[in-house]
Amino acid sequence: MTGTATVVGAGIGGLATAIGLRRAGWSVTVLERRTEPERYGAAFGIHPTAQSALDRLGVGDALREHAVPYRDAHIRTPDGTSIARLPLERIERTAGRPELLISRPYLLDALLAGLDAFGDVPVKLGERVTDVEALAAGQDLVIGADGIRSAVRTARFGDRSGPREVGTVAWIGIADIESPVHGETWGSGRFFGLTPVEPGRTNWYATAPEATTADELRGLFAGWHDPIPRILGATDPATWIRYEMRHLYPALPSFVSADASAGHVALVGDAAHAMTPNLGQGACTAILDADALTRALAEAPPGPAGIAGALRAYDRERRRSAQRTAFASRTLHRFMSTERTRLRNGVVRLLPG
Repeated sequence: MTGTATVVGAGIGGLATAIGLRRAGWSVTVLERRTEPERYGAAFGIHPTAQSALDRLGVGDALREHAVPYRDAHIRTPDGTSIARLPLERIERTAGRPELLISRPYLLDALLAGLDAFGDVPVKLGERVTDVEALAAGQDLVIGADGIRSAVRTARFGDRSGPREVGTVAWIGIADIESPVHGETWGSGRFFGLTPVEPGRTNWYATAPEATTADELRGLFAGWHDPIPRILGATDPATWIRYEMRHLYPALPSFVSADASAGHVALVGDAAHAMTPNLGQGACTAILDADALTRALAEAPPGPAGIAGALRAYDRERRRSAQRTAFASRTLHRFMSTERTRLRNGVVRLLPG
């Protein structure tokens, strides 16, 4: 079926949803509160399932043009001892292709280019949505892709579910040197990650107690194994991105509002299930949401009943899966950040290689 839709939010989930809807023949408008496209951020991990979804959206080749494979990564202790391998080889054997890493701006550029190729999908910047109900009344469908503080979610589902801090600050950056090792190093109450992002550069991320400042961050990791101190030393602190780790809590009872009299609404990405970044699945779940929602709508019969049925099908396909991923990520954060390192490391050593 086809119809008219407004996507609120021009991040990964919003742009992917707009592409999927337009490919299905819908008339689409994208509203973004920022006054210019996002250009910040480090690397995203893109699981093979999300790669397949991007292929269906027609932007898989653009993804691979700038992405690098993620292989041979370990979990280490601060002295450099490897205690486990990340399951990247198993992922590649099972899926037939590797996990990919791509700089966030490159992925956004690929999605924007995919949308621009249609030539008739306006992306309106500087548009802050304040009256969701009026917006829904004038469209067949409104998509809330406006992040963890979603105005669309609050207007339609209330404020019971909202951002919850986990008491940890995350820092991310990209160093202009290439690390000889990749993976994560788990210490007491903090951890550090290193991944490839493009030739000659290394994506890094670190977590520390909430009160940690940029000046203190290098000191927290000064005694850790090479190349962690070198990576921090090679990155200008002015380019570091700091954010308080949060997740959406409690979990929503539905990702959709399928009441035609109130206007059809669906949530995707962080608006529906914002999670801590520990599993590296935030971008993937947003892409899978967009793919599932737009497939359901493309296959639906025409009319309001068809839209309502498609929204319910999307909710059945994605809600439990995405919320399980969010719960697993939050649980892993607590496990990684514990100060009971001997017990944690002993458990990790039992993981299959």
